Amino acid sequence: MNNSRSESYAAAGVDITAGYKAVELMKAHIKRTKNEGCLDDVGGFGGCFGLPTGMEEPVLVSGTDGCGTKVKLAILMDKHDTIGIDAVAMCVNDIICTGAKPLFFLDYIACGKNYPEKIATIVGGVAEGCVQSGAALIGGETAEHPGLMPLEDYDLAGFAVGIVDKKKMIDNTQVKAGDVIVALPSTGVHSNGFSLVRKVFDIENTDINRTYEELGGKTLGETLLTPTRIYVKPVLALLEAVKVKGISHITGGGFYENIPRSIPDGFGAKIDKSAVKILPIFSLIQKEGNISERDMFNTFNMGVGMSIVVSKEDADKALEILKANGEDAYLIGEIIESDEKVIL
Repeated sequence: MNNSRSESYAAAGVDITAGYKAVELMKAHIKRTKNEGCLDDVGGFGGCFGLPTGMEEPVLVSGTDGCGTKVKLAILMDKHDTIGIDAVAMCVNDIICTGAKPLFFLDYIACGKNYPEKIATIVGGVAEGCVQSGAALIGGETAEHPGLMPLEDYDLAGFAVGIVDKKKMIDNTQVKAGDVIVALPSTGVHSNGFSLVRKVFDIENTDINRTYEELGGKTLGETLLTPTRIYVKPVLALLEAVKVKGISHITGGGFYENIPRSIPDGFGAKIDKSAVKILPIFSLIQKEGNISERDMFNTFNMGVGMSIVVSKEDADKALEILKANGEDAYLIGEIIESDEKVIL
């Protein structure tokens, strides 16, 4: 029987050849991330990785996350080379809070249409994040979703696995009153709070190339798109030299939701608000959106991307090691006996 309707995957909006081309283009980026654990090349059904030896009780630590609606800004700016750094950062900065060293990373890109060069550029950013954190990019997936997403849109998420010897895991049980809180500066908004940021600036309808004096002459777009800082290597160096009692990655929920994660019950973080080096972008967001101070500290990192708890006697050494590893770290408070977790 002759059927005049010719159905195919291509007719349904999925370009298989574009997928092949994207993989070829991204191979050079992936090659940069190879480390001693990699066992195969990209393209198999599963990414294979050999576990390191020498640990008494190795524990695998995993983390998965995306970049939230920051992706929308990358799409509006048609700048896709750094959003992958954000995807890696959101995962590896989480797992380093346990003391785990990242081993490998996998990415997932959902798109309306596979434009090979754009996909490869996104993966180039993922590879850069992997290089910064010492993780290998051992696999990933690009999925076309015609009819579900507009052609130019995409979303990006990732998954990281790290390893730590059980006896060296950070679990906050040794935190006590008198310990100090070290701040690691952020590079900006990082990858949280962008739904509010987009509303405050009406991003879709504003000139994102407008410069602001408060931002040092930078445009709003480039300031907001600044990639999330990856803290893995400085923190690993710190763990080798100092007893770290707790680490918090300051993401969605800001100070109030994240710092308590590194503090046991019965204790709280007394933060010296005047010591916090608030970045200009947050002052601008607060002013433009008429947002209360508490809501700002409960939504954004405010200039502190990570907080670390160490003994007071280790404070100077911790600051010295972090600064030697590129972090302009400083003290923002101390641990006190308290039922209130965060006191600003």
